[in-house]
Amino acid sequence: MTGKPHIAIIGAGFAGFGASHQLREEGIEATIYEKRPVHGGHTSTHSYDDGYLFDEGPHISFTQNARLQDLFAESIGGDYERLRASVNNYWQGHWIKHPAQVNLHGLPEDLVIDCIRDFVTAGASQERSGRLANYEDWLLASFGETFARTFPATYTRKYHTTDACNLTTDWLGPRLYRPKIEEVLRGALKPNTQDVHYVDHFRYPSEGGFVSYLNGFRSRSRVECNSEIVEIDPRAKTIRTADGRLIAYDALISSVPLPRLIPTIKGAPPDVLDAAAKLACTEVVLVNIGVSKPHVRDDHWTYFYDEDIVFARLSYPSNFSPNVAPEGCTALQAEVYFSDKWKPRDKPADAYIEPVIDGLLQAGLIEDRAQVNHTSTIVAPYANIIFDHDRPAALKTVHGYLDDIGVGYCGRFGDWGYIWTDQAFASGEKAARKALGAIGSTKQLMESVTS
Repeated sequence: MTGKPHIAIIGAGFAGFGASHQLREEGIEATIYEKRPVHGGHTSTHSYDDGYLFDEGPHISFTQNARLQDLFAESIGGDYERLRASVNNYWQGHWIKHPAQVNLHGLPEDLVIDCIRDFVTAGASQERSGRLANYEDWLLASFGETFARTFPATYTRKYHTTDACNLTTDWLGPRLYRPKIEEVLRGALKPNTQDVHYVDHFRYPSEGGFVSYLNGFRSRSRVECNSEIVEIDPRAKTIRTADGRLIAYDALISSVPLPRLIPTIKGAPPDVLDAAAKLACTEVVLVNIGVSKPHVRDDHWTYFYDEDIVFARLSYPSNFSPNVAPEGCTALQAEVYFSDKWKPRDKPADAYIEPVIDGLLQAGLIEDRAQVNHTSTIVAPYANIIFDHDRPAALKTVHGYLDDIGVGYCGRFGDWGYIWTDQAFASGEKAARKALGAIGSTKQLMESVTS
């Protein structure tokens, strides 16, 4: 190996740019190969002729890592909104501050009584928590029967597309708040409670949608769009593009979803192919709605528990930045989830526009269909990782194989974890450091053999 190594990165999302940034810090300019005609990956922003901008799902930056905060701010020239997160829930006509477990005030009296009774019973039985077999067990032990069944278990079916008993608990982190009994009682008796959501303040680019956070990184990186990688030969250390180019590499880093990556690897063994096929992920149909009213709600996103409302979550992008919608209008984005494993989609994406509008009318967010002045859909075939019971063993097999053949992986779909954009960027940096370490070890070995 002579001169600087050629490091290939597959995927131009936050993870890919994180890897490129780390390598550039080491004096190495990598090449990012991107299947799409634009960069951004899962954090892309779609622009429409009528003045609306919609991200590929609701993305915000709420990292507490000062280094990453500064990097991201610099990338957009410091032009961002700093917002206090407002998050709530909708259930049977009730708007409930998030998290619902400490904001029961105003719900039907019998429901509140049952939730508190079951919460106390569950708290007295915490000794069984050491024998929790799945996410359903965790919910019952944490919140009691009534609250668990009414809220998070129902939401799980809408968001993860399967029952809570089919999930593990290694994805939770800070996502579900476990309150003390005093917090539950206070939230049942009083309309105003302290904010305990894990997102407090967040940042969002003032202009151009969330993908703008990559502006600076994009300008400093070598990116080849319209470059789908269809074959990886780890022995020859080459990648082949869909248009027939054969490219040699010294190190390879991928943020491609593992079920797509593994079949492209020449010589991948059957057990690894089978393991990759067992990794489950949701597909999301994002239904974008523009309405001709300047204000809908002050919130940033809402969780919907009613199963007769098709979407699991609704975000209000024009509350992130007023520049994503025409003046006097409001942008809304609804998330409708499916999965190949648990809930396959059997209709075209546009078929969900009218059901979403029905849900907006039911919740009182719009008064009339005539207010709708924009509709569009975005389909993200890989949305959120499903942490089912097949995942741990399958992921160990896949990652072990990639480690053995020297193919790096990063990001939500390379690590195959529930990680946010800042974590994806840091994951790319880590993969780059690992690739450099492997190159250094190989170089030392070659030098020792030839000396």
